[in-house]
Amino acid sequence: MASNVKGPAIFLAQFAGDAKPFNSWESICKWAASLGYKGVQVPTWDGRLFDLAKAASSKDYCDKIAGVAKKHGLAITELSTHLQGQLVAVNPAYNEAFDAFAPAQVKGKPRERQKWAVDQLMMAAQASKHLGLTATVTFPGALAWPYVYPWPQRPEGLIDAAFDELARRWKPILNAYDEVGVDVCYEIHPGEDVFDGATFEMFLAKLRNHPRCCINYDPSHFVLQQLDYLAFIDIYHERIKAFHVKDAEFNPDGRQGVYSGYQPWINRAGRFRSLGDGQVDFAGIFSKMAQYGYDSWAVLEWECCLKHPEDGAREGAQFIADHIIRVTEKAFDDFAGGSVDKKQIKRFLGLR
Repeated sequence: MASNVKGPAIFLAQFAGDAKPFNSWESICKWAASLGYKGVQVPTWDGRLFDLAKAASSKDYCDKIAGVAKKHGLAITELSTHLQGQLVAVNPAYNEAFDAFAPAQVKGKPRERQKWAVDQLMMAAQASKHLGLTATVTFPGALAWPYVYPWPQRPEGLIDAAFDELARRWKPILNAYDEVGVDVCYEIHPGEDVFDGATFEMFLAKLRNHPRCCINYDPSHFVLQQLDYLAFIDIYHERIKAFHVKDAEFNPDGRQGVYSGYQPWINRAGRFRSLGDGQVDFAGIFSKMAQYGYDSWAVLEWECCLKHPEDGAREGAQFIADHIIRVTEKAFDDFAGGSVDKKQIKRFLGLR
């Protein structure tokens, strides 16, 4: 069994802003450390905190970034390219909406936008190498998602063609990450073509079981889908290389269920909550992680429809710390054991 889960850590995307202490790398690191965090996950699209192009081209820059974090007792856990990964594959129905994730020069130009996104991911591979990281977190994008629950029926072969294309676009990116020794951990998420275990398996098969195609495990998205998130770990633990600790609840009623009736987050049957305020069995999750030897980071992702983010962050650090299991190095009944006696074993079994 491998070493313990690392943490607590925090994903900075939902906290970065123009006001102090959230507007610079130095000040946000100081803030995170003051709450008890040991690691930070970095959104690579936010120039207030991180310059991706500079990180890709300069190890010195990366050493400085890591040095600031270390000064505050923090490690960089992973780089996040969620927004850029989303733009690797966009169904035309979402072109205008997803332009919000792209710079002005490629808005309204899907092919140029996709090329920009791939370039961003390639830079993140080099930046991860410079930072000495072994994993990154991202989204895979979506071509088939508009047809997830179709009427009329989907044309025969549509899903197969969508996953063929998704894999074709990601294969060279995954190869680039393989060259630098970094796992690409996809957040399995509604809105992506890879949104549950079945679709992950489809994607992985199209990639011929690429060794760098991995999972960023986030149970909150499985609660909202009513998927067994503990059994998911049993099935896919060998591919889980990153972990978002996020809570959620699902309270269906006579008016709405999984699809939530187009309601705002606060009125949905399924909604995200701050750690400890939802329904996720984190004791069960951390036990599974310990059982299978997960030894990377447990990273808070705060997305709550009710609680203030700073309160969620403060409470989340202690919540994660309290759930990390220090793995035992001996069996509880070792005291009752004895030395191996092969003759005695044969006698026990009635063997000659």
